Amino acid sequence: MPRVILSVYDKTGLEEFAQGLTELGWDLVASGGTARTLELAGIQTTPVEQVTQAPEMLAGRVKTLHPAIHAPILARDTDTDMDALSQQGYAPIDMVVCNLYPFQSTVAQPGVTLEEAIEQIDIGGVTLIRAAAKNFSRVSVITDPGDYPSVLAMLRGAGHVEDTTRKKLAVKALALTREYDTAIHAYLSHEFQTSEAPPMELPKLLSLGLTQIQSLRYGENPHQPAGVYAERVDASPLGATLLGGKPLSYNNLLDLDAAWHAVESFDTPTTVIVKHLSPTGIATADTIAESFPLALASDPVSAFGGVIAVNRQVDETFVDMLGTLFVEAIVAPDFTPGAQEILAQKRKNCRLLRLKPQSSTAQLEMRSILGGYLVQYTDMGDPENTNWQIVTERRPSSEDLQALRFAWKAVQHAKSNAIVIGITNATVGIGGGLPSRVDAVRLAVSKAGDRTKGSVLASDAFFPFPDGIQVAAEAGVTSVVQPGGSIRDQTVIEAANELGIAMVFTGVRHFRH
Repeated sequence: MPRVILSVYDKTGLEEFAQGLTELGWDLVASGGTARTLELAGIQTTPVEQVTQAPEMLAGRVKTLHPAIHAPILARDTDTDMDALSQQGYAPIDMVVCNLYPFQSTVAQPGVTLEEAIEQIDIGGVTLIRAAAKNFSRVSVITDPGDYPSVLAMLRGAGHVEDTTRKKLAVKALALTREYDTAIHAYLSHEFQTSEAPPMELPKLLSLGLTQIQSLRYGENPHQPAGVYAERVDASPLGATLLGGKPLSYNNLLDLDAAWHAVESFDTPTTVIVKHLSPTGIATADTIAESFPLALASDPVSAFGGVIAVNRQVDETFVDMLGTLFVEAIVAPDFTPGAQEILAQKRKNCRLLRLKPQSSTAQLEMRSILGGYLVQYTDMGDPENTNWQIVTERRPSSEDLQALRFAWKAVQHAKSNAIVIGITNATVGIGGGLPSRVDAVRLAVSKAGDRTKGSVLASDAFFPFPDGIQVAAEAGVTSVVQPGGSIRDQTVIEAANELGIAMVFTGVRHFRH
């Protein structure tokens, strides 16, 4: 008689599956709450303690951790192993049905204590799953209630679980334990952090337990399959709530992520417009409704079909300011009911995302390359000890300094080589994503037009030659902020002095490839 051990937290579909196994002549061994559930359903089981000849201990912490359970799971289909079981009076276990305590959903709850989290670290279940997965050549391991019907159908048809299916089930089971262990490691690492830990230290081992939380129609292009993955199965794309509009696309998510990172770096009411991962305009004002037209004016042509991020609640006034501009998506901390209603009526396809402000702590980010991954901490702006140094004969005015600080923050979100031409509270021209810095200056100047006169310029990295400074000065730029650090810094400074513009070095570079 084949034997199965059942020990599940999630009892979805359990009774039907157990009843099916009973009808097929299987001996059911069950632990704790699983046994009680099946008993109430009128399904006969053999209690685990009857097999182990030992009672549950430590309020249920120890139930299945016993040779009488694990030897029958791990025994190979050889005469030697079967004789060893027989000598101890053990019967082989041919199937393990198990899922785990809800650690991930527990720690996701606000206010959960460390003690509560620890109690949800499953020990016996993980051990059962790993043992069965290791011995997949003989034992079937089922961790997902969604697999019950197909396994039962196979047993009724073929009389056994086929080898290919056992292998697939084993891989699925090990993926579950990997994700589980990764979640525990991540939670405890965060809980046990100390101030003595080296800042910004990259982990030597980086485990990714990711689950697909949303399937996308396609990726960057229609022929590319794509999906959204997250560490938590209950997560949403970007951690946001989709309030209205069409489903989010791959490109929407990339642009919204870039726009949200940019807008979060500003404290005052700010609008950021992004198209193809590049900001077309950034502006601040007393309200987001007042900041929007300033951001739009930076590049009204490129803004068409872009996404908008704001760091204040979207109200009816802001919606009115959108005018006829076609917008793919808007992300904001919230939307007033009136704004939602207007957008639903007049822009039914525009995606509306509510996203609460995030932690300002630097997070790991990664990009795939051939054969591996690049991992770094996110650029959170200038370090606290950054000191600006005026390096030219002309000093920037107080108004210039205000504009320089705004432009310097804005340029950190443009693609390198990145150039931002700005005024005190808005970009007026952005050039980026070009291999030549002087070409980026020319692009920014052409976008700004006449508004370049009296403006300032920010460059994400140093000027390798004076040509970029010359183009900016000829267009009317009065002050420049850049990291410095070129072997030709002195030549660039001398050019700035000859052209009568002020220049500030920050000593910090902000490449964004």
